[in-house]
Amino acid sequence: MGLVDSLLGKDARKFLKRKDSDAAEAGRALEELRSSLYNELKTSEGAKRQQQRFCGPVVAMSFNFVVAVGIILANKLVMGRVGFNFPIFLTLIHYTVAWILLAFFKSLSLLPMSPPSKTTPFSSLFSLGAVMAFASGLANTSLKHNSVGFYQMAKIAVTPTIVLAEFVLFKKTISSTKVMALAVVSLGVAIATVTDLEFNLFGALVAVAWIIPSAINKILWSNLQQQANWTALALMWKTTPFTVFFLLALMPWLDPPGVLLFKWDLTNSSAILISALLGFLLQWSGALALGATSATSHVVLGQFKTCVILLGGYVIFGSDPGFISICGAVAALGGMSVYTWLNLPGKSIDHMSNKQLPKQNVTVSKPKAEADDGGGETGVTVVSVDPLLSKTITANIV
Repeated sequence: MGLVDSLLGKDARKFLKRKDSDAAEAGRALEELRSSLYNELKTSEGAKRQQQRFCGPVVAMSFNFVVAVGIILANKLVMGRVGFNFPIFLTLIHYTVAWILLAFFKSLSLLPMSPPSKTTPFSSLFSLGAVMAFASGLANTSLKHNSVGFYQMAKIAVTPTIVLAEFVLFKKTISSTKVMALAVVSLGVAIATVTDLEFNLFGALVAVAWIIPSAINKILWSNLQQQANWTALALMWKTTPFTVFFLLALMPWLDPPGVLLFKWDLTNSSAILISALLGFLLQWSGALALGATSATSHVVLGQFKTCVILLGGYVIFGSDPGFISICGAVAALGGMSVYTWLNLPGKSIDHMSNKQLPKQNVTVSKPKAEADDGGGETGVTVVSVDPLLSKTITANIV
């Protein structure tokens, strides 16, 4: 060691010691961060704070958008090239894989803590699991038995259904300007995508039956996370078993026979497994987006995805959807831009009009000691108060 020390010199030894010290400090900081995150996950409030910290509206909706495009391509591969024409069973595989992954996370203590059972009735979790089974299963069945145009019409109908359901269930209202923006979005998407309306009685019944569960599913996911301190993963862990149960019940009624005769070779099984993994990410990202925004915003995100895929195919791949479809997609994107702008803090028409309301003066008597300390003051303070601020607002504005 003496020879090494003499070769390195005093300055070199100091440099190496400083490097070791910096590495130790970085290691301690990383360990403290890991310990802090681990402790936060041990309470539902802490887990919710971490979800809001790392996964805000922009991150959650971007995550959901990317995964949604990926699963569209995967499902086209599975349902088309692979020929797996069992939509309910495919959905069942998705949720079973999700359940296994969540159980793995729980075994590693990586699953966020759920809120106390008394804060959320068992009936709410059971209802959400059942509704999720119908929403997911009927969506895939509708896509199989309907033309693309009829399927898109059913998707468009989800938006007014959500607005009506939130008003009936929670007395939640939206401004007239947002209603107009949503109308432009829906009309634009209809013009862009509804190019064929082939009618099939069974497919039409499935599409109509899917609308209400789809709307209620989004509302419950959003409401439970925002009002009851649920995180996306914790809520998925509690509701997925019920979803699997109801999908098993739906299989004999909506899937064709012959699933056991399907060619389960390595290629086909791998494609289905990839679709299932993307299905887990889609469910997680969708839950994050609903927890960070609202049910209506999540529907608008889905319509944005449709328009981007249509316009992207035209710009990048040279597909020709037609001039009218392109105009519809552009109009829908314009409506989405207005709706997004109206949802920015302080940008709604209602909020700006509140600022222009007259203010009233309220006199508040000061204590005698404060009046004496004020020198020549009169002992009365004039406070400017906005009259609307004295009211308690209970309705959430979308």
